[in-house]
Amino acid sequence: MRISVFGLGYVGTVSAACLASEGHSVVGVDTVVAKAELINKGISPIIEAEIGDIIARCHQNGTLRATSDPSDAIQNTDISFVCVGTPSQQNGNLDLRFIRRICTEIGEALKAKHGRHTIIIRSTILPGSMRNVVIPTLQEASGKLAGRDFGVSNNPEFMREGTAVKDYRQPPKIVIGELDPQSGDILVELYSKIDAPLVRTDIETAEMVKYVDNCWHALKIGFANEIGNLAKCMKIDSHLLMDIFCQDQKLNISPAYLKPGFAFGGSCLPKDLRALSYKARSLDLELPIISSILRSNEYQVARGLKMITDLEAKRIGFLGFSFKAGTDDLRESPIIEVIERLLGKGYDLRIYDRNVNMASLVGANRDFILNHIPHISKLMVHAPEAILEHAEVIVIGNGDPEFASLSNKLRSGQKIVDFVRVAGRKSNEDEYHGICW
Repeated sequence: MRISVFGLGYVGTVSAACLASEGHSVVGVDTVVAKAELINKGISPIIEAEIGDIIARCHQNGTLRATSDPSDAIQNTDISFVCVGTPSQQNGNLDLRFIRRICTEIGEALKAKHGRHTIIIRSTILPGSMRNVVIPTLQEASGKLAGRDFGVSNNPEFMREGTAVKDYRQPPKIVIGELDPQSGDILVELYSKIDAPLVRTDIETAEMVKYVDNCWHALKIGFANEIGNLAKCMKIDSHLLMDIFCQDQKLNISPAYLKPGFAFGGSCLPKDLRALSYKARSLDLELPIISSILRSNEYQVARGLKMITDLEAKRIGFLGFSFKAGTDDLRESPIIEVIERLLGKGYDLRIYDRNVNMASLVGANRDFILNHIPHISKLMVHAPEAILEHAEVIVIGNGDPEFASLSNKLRSGQKIVDFVRVAGRKSNEDEYHGICW
């Protein structure tokens, strides 16, 4: 393929060199003339493992050159990668001036070009930037229509400094956010020889993926450091501790607990978080991340409550109120917290959970109900049909499969607030409201 890469910084140089090494004809573009001159001498403008040798070889065999003229690059290529920087502004927002400038230059060059050209944004940009900045700028400058006269895609990169070439050739995933199928097809073909999971999705999801990745990486580092600081105070080997932690790939290093939903509860997580935070305070040690987890959880409870009250209905029914499906454990169930608050506000409630039956409960669960929430037992019904008959708003509190077909049984005007996405639906402004989707 004939490819231009705008921006010869870290991402752009590695992308250009790796594409050229695969036999594509690549033109690097940068307003800094010195960078283009280095590429045209077979010299890398960045320091990175392997990249110097790759650029030297590609310069020698003629698959890689550079220019400071955007029009030259557009007229002689069919695909353009945009890899310019998106630095932070003082308020934390992204500075998109380089993106705007490049899109304006590409758009102006597209005016004089016949045939379809595809622009691929590889820079890290917030969701909405493609539709609100990139596409309007390209259309205004070119006088052409995105998706018809030229293609647009978002293709985030997952390269780390020091291992960028390896990461390019063996990425954890390839994500293609496409405005139209034809724009995505080009990238599928371009990456056909790379062995990695390939995901084609909408533009906004592709824009968001890199932020989720980087926030997760930062969270992991911060979490490990807090555990390390606490472990040192207790004379525990933090590396040995985390080596043991990481051996659990069923729950710890896995997709477990990473689906957005309602707050956590139960007899373990809240109690253990409080205990560890207390231990840290007793050692005069601050654990900002760990100490904020319960506060974040409380916010999710408040969010769920507000979703219900915003619907301005008085008769509310709960399907599932143990802290998770398949258990009768009500201790620190966040659903119970929502029920309690609604009762205090005068709402007319009914609740159902096939795993929670006063006649069969024993031990800690029975004591908890009788001693802490005896009034709630009076609200319990024995079948989901009783909830459907009573409620104007039905809250799905846990993921019991029994609730999956509920939406097919709604009366006109009834609404669902779903805390678990039991039926895999997306929120709409009519009868279905998901807490995180």
